[in-house]
Parts: sequence; structure tokens; C-alpha cells
Amino acid sequence: MATKFDTFNKAYLKQDLPDIRPGDTVRVFQKIREGDKEKIQVFEGVVIARKHGKGVSSTITVRRVISGIGIEKIYPLHSPVIEKIEVLKRGKTRRAKLYYLRQAKGRRAKLKRKEFIAAIAEKEPDEKAEENDSQESEAITEEK
Repeated sequence: MATKFDTFNKAYLKQDLPDIRPGDTVRVFQKIREGDKEKIQVFEGVVIARKHGKGVSSTITVRRVISGIGIEKIYPLHSPVIEKIEVLKRGKTRRAKLYYLRQAKGRRAKLKRKEFIAAIAEKEPDEKAEENDSQESEAITEEK
């Protein structure tokens, strides 16, 4: 039996969030209000930390170096101010928190790239299997 607190929190969870991990290069679209106008501001950088689990209070810390100055922003994942989050690249990491990137410069600040294709990540597992089967059958017919 769920408590009132749990049912309240479930109402505010976003369902369309991508799988975000430390080392990912992400683009965060945030709504900004200026008077009566509303616009979307984009911030692109590397996720150096993910905190507070998968609940309503979960956050990511995104870092970007602009003109030699490191900028870090902390985004609550389930906030209504966040329009969407796109994962652009996956970085190969061996740690959960990448705070060492704050002091790293040049080549040390770069993460190795992990194999990631956004179009394949969005497909269902069944669609991948069907696509592979059709590609194999095409390859066999081409050989004959």
C-alpha cells in the first residue's frame, strides 16, 4: 500500500526522460520567463554527476567550459521548467562522479567515446531484432 507521499510524488515524475549517465554529453532545454514572454534556453555540456536516485528530487550536474571558464549548472530532472534533455554522446567512464574534470585541462579533460547511436537507442528491442533479420536476408540474397 502506497503512502500519500509516494502517490503525490508519482504525479510529478516525467516519463519521457532518456537514460542519463555521468560522462554523457547532453543538451538541456530550459524554459526562461522574461516578463510575459517565455523562451527556451539551451545548455550543452558533460554530465559530471547524477544525484538523489530516480525520484522527484533527482538532479544532474552539467559542466561546460566557455572562454576558458568552467560553468556548472545543476538541473532537477523532473522540474516543469526543463522542456527536454537530449543525449548527444556517451563517454566511457569508470566513476560515478567526474569531479576530477574540474581540474583537468586539455587532453585530460576529454573522455573516451562510448559506442552510442541515438536512433538505435530509441527503438524497441523487437524492432532491432526484426531489422537485423531483414538485413541478414538482404545480404544473403546479394551474395547469390
